[in-house]
Amino acid sequence: MLESIVLSWSGGKDSSLALQMLRADPTVEVVALLTSVTAAYERVSIHGVRRVLLEAQAASLGLPLVEIRLQPACSNADYEAAFQQGLATIRERFPAATEIAFGDLFLQDVRAYREQALVGSGFTPRFPLWGTPTAALAERFVGDGFVAHLVCVDTQQLDASFAGRRYDDALLADLPPAVDPCGERGEFHTFVSDGPIFAQPIACDVGPVVLRDERFAFCDLLAR
Repeated sequence: MLESIVLSWSGGKDSSLALQMLRADPTVEVVALLTSVTAAYERVSIHGVRRVLLEAQAASLGLPLVEIRLQPACSNADYEAAFQQGLATIRERFPAATEIAFGDLFLQDVRAYREQALVGSGFTPRFPLWGTPTAALAERFVGDGFVAHLVCVDTQQLDASFAGRRYDDALLADLPPAVDPCGERGEFHTFVSDGPIFAQPIACDVGPVVLRDERFAFCDLLAR
């Protein structure tokens, strides 16, 4: 029997690479995507991507969405409660699921937080990309034909001019040496609109860039 897995899904490149790797494993089956959505804005939390684009991704992937519904500026306790509610929904809708997969790469504190959050939940954490050099992952992502754009840039780590740019070889060449090529330290976040895991591309255009909290440059992708 295949192991049933739910993938923590941000809509970005690491989530996409994790799904690609899991789908290449003949012993597992990804049955759903778990995504945090800020309810007041109807956008993917932290990334700021519109719900309609998230739903278009899920439709193209042929996978159902399970949402963690958050309020703006929610506390850590509020997030953890919402996360546990998301797990309860998974248990109800996908009773065969035994694992939650995450696209984390090397931050040990983040991994430990994920593992602790699943203690006693009945789910085992899985990290399919863990420990892979991020430069190699970046090259694989571009080389495999994925299409992504930077939708959020932390301007304390990377210039705001990168917001809205396509994630490609030219961008990777332009990144300052201190910036991780996968943005694993929060330097930037991406939205993936095409690639080998999708049945069809997600049609969208690069919209305006807005600075929030005097720090984060968000590029608003617009659905066609």
